[in-house]
Amino acid sequence: MKKFHLLIGILFFLFLSSLSLRTGFAQQNQNAQVPTQEFSNGLIIKILKQGEKELAGLKNVYQIVQIKILAGSDKGKVIIVNYGGETSITPAQEVSAGDTVILQKTQYAPNGKTGYIIYDKYRLTDMLYAALAFFFLVLIIAGWRGVGSLLGLAISLAIILLYMIPQILSGANPLEVSVIASTAILLFTTYLAHGVSKQTTIALLSTFASLMLTVFIASLLVHSTQLTGMNSETATLLFGPTSRINLQGLLLAGIIVGTLGALNDITTTQAATIFSLAEHDNKATFRKLFITGFRVGREHIVSMVNTLVLAYTGSALALLLFVVLNPQKIPYWVILNNEDLSDEIIRTFAGSMGLILVVPIVTLFAAFMCDKKIQLFLREFLYAIVR
Repeated sequence: MKKFHLLIGILFFLFLSSLSLRTGFAQQNQNAQVPTQEFSNGLIIKILKQGEKELAGLKNVYQIVQIKILAGSDKGKVIIVNYGGETSITPAQEVSAGDTVILQKTQYAPNGKTGYIIYDKYRLTDMLYAALAFFFLVLIIAGWRGVGSLLGLAISLAIILLYMIPQILSGANPLEVSVIASTAILLFTTYLAHGVSKQTTIALLSTFASLMLTVFIASLLVHSTQLTGMNSETATLLFGPTSRINLQGLLLAGIIVGTLGALNDITTTQAATIFSLAEHDNKATFRKLFITGFRVGREHIVSMVNTLVLAYTGSALALLLFVVLNPQKIPYWVILNNEDLSDEIIRTFAGSMGLILVVPIVTLFAAFMCDKKIQLFLREFLYAIVR
């Protein structure tokens, strides 16, 4: 119970600290001028016309659609919108009668004219159904432990949104903030999902030790390769080179948070493996438990490294397509040296090395704590100290 109160106290502290930061941002930005625009939902009633327009030698698909506004100040109003034509839309972006879309209404100054465009297709309802299906499957398959994992997921998102992001936006070192946030996430999610036990504690300590090694490795690789973090178009547009946000630290923070889940997965399963071996063989020694457990861990390493590489490859698939096409015929050694590609490579190497190192660490800790002779020695040692 004391451990649980401690965890709640940590989360409460993070929440309070984030509130002050968010208030500061609100005060700084309250005078910023926002363009006069309004977003609302609209229902496609009818496709009045559809065809192609030639623009700069290219044929662009266009649609003239009749839309009923479903929300906002113009709710119930029926409008006609030109969609496409001046901009290129793909077949997947075309709309049909019965579709729900997001409309952007813009008030033009100083003549006061109002214009509407189709901003995007509305997909939040389908996303809600997908989320409900996900929660249902977790609860059905994992039972009450699934409830703990979902609660841990909610707490992880809360820590990231209420603490980590406001701290980074305030100018704090993203690497330091990510380490603090990752530690808090580990404390909550590990115990909530797996319960408070010696096995869970060993997994938690092993994850933290491996996380620190990953921080060291990632920092070493990022600094040695002189990555700046400026390759991200979003980060550059939002913050720019003169921003007080450390974009290199932001790159490191992304590596740490992205690796955290995989590290925790390996430590919990590996610790469970060692404890199961010890439970079925009361006479198993530290050496036997370590060797047997490490054999299992090596298989886990292979699959998890492959998973991590594929995850990073999937996120950079468009970049890889551009590299293969190489329309400007740039030498491949120049392309490989480019920060866009170097970023993904370093992410993969740093994360994979952290995953490789976590297996011997958790196997060592778990085998040590499961050896009966070592347990007896520790009990006698602690008893002697206390007495």
